[in-house]
Amino acid sequence: MENCFICNKHAGSIETSGVTIYEDEYVFVGHIDKKGEPNYLGHIMIDLKRHVPTLGDMNMEEAKVFGMMLARVSKALQETEKAEHIYSYVLGDAVPHLHLHIVPRYPSTPKEYWGPMAVYDWADAPMGTNHEVVELCQRIKQYLENDSLC
Repeated sequence: MENCFICNKHAGSIETSGVTIYEDEYVFVGHIDKKGEPNYLGHIMIDLKRHVPTLGDMNMEEAKVFGMMLARVSKALQETEKAEHIYSYVLGDAVPHLHLHIVPRYPSTPKEYWGPMAVYDWADAPMGTNHEVVELCQRIKQYLENDSLC
């Protein structure tokens, strides 16, 4: 798909921040990119490699890998970043290529800022530079590579 942001990202036509956390023939896992702006640490995206718009368009092998990566990355955020809760959501309105957002909530988050988008409104949210995003990505990647039980 020529005009698809995610297809172009996977083709290498668009450069994004951070590092690849995980990639196989079905999915790509990386940190959300704010184009050099401070970023909510741990906001991860799982992209389906094949261009399909919705969850219902996946085949069963893709669905299995997609779900397993959601569970594994969520566990990694809990273990490496000490997240106390994991939010996940799929919208697909702006970019009609299946991708899932994973947003951790950290222990010190006030209740009024609970929710996958509300955490961004918290003045003391754990925001980080691209360097800090890369470090977080490396911790998650290492956890996934080393923990055969996750």
